[in-house]
Amino acid sequence: MAEDIGSEATIGHNSEGPAESVVWERWTKKRTFVRALEGTYGELMQELFSQPRVYHTKDLKWKGGPQNFGKKVINPQAVKVAQSIETHIDVFSPGGYGQKHGHMNSAVFFVLKGRGHDIHDGKRLDWEAGDALIVENGCVHQHISDDPDDETIVLIMKAKPLFLFMHLIFQKVVEYPPKSAVPGQEGYHPPEDL
Repeated sequence: MAEDIGSEATIGHNSEGPAESVVWERWTKKRTFVRALEGTYGELMQELFSQPRVYHTKDLKWKGGPQNFGKKVINPQAVKVAQSIETHIDVFSPGGYGQKHGHMNSAVFFVLKGRGHDIHDGKRLDWEAGDALIVENGCVHQHISDDPDDETIVLIMKAKPLFLFMHLIFQKVVEYPPKSAVPGQEGYHPPEDL
């Protein structure tokens, strides 16, 4: 007999319950990962071609903090033009870092500003502005800014909705993001014009 998990999201992705308090609302809020394709082929084509092709990130709100902030840009919940990809921008305060986590889907992490390193399955990988980093399927990883004086900005692109549609859904937070700001960065907020 299949277990009814209901429509409520659970903390920490596949965990039984909260290990710590939640920083990111997306961990607890019900989301759309794949939309239904309903209607005639002609209606679907017309709707697809009527969608905007430019999305202004400055119109979106930053979520998270105090060391790592994010904006969802493209995903099936936010726009109708994309069904198989997800793109978001993350900003790390000077010296900031995010959660240690893993997921089945691979991801491309493009560094727009700053420098830092990732830890992938225990191995350190250094990066700087202009670099692209691949997070492999199932890799436990963490993004860390090494610039003590300036923020780090990254663009992350992944086929997460497609992986979820194929039931490759395992995701887990191993270490939650910090609850306090980097010392000296208590007033940090990401750029308003990004």
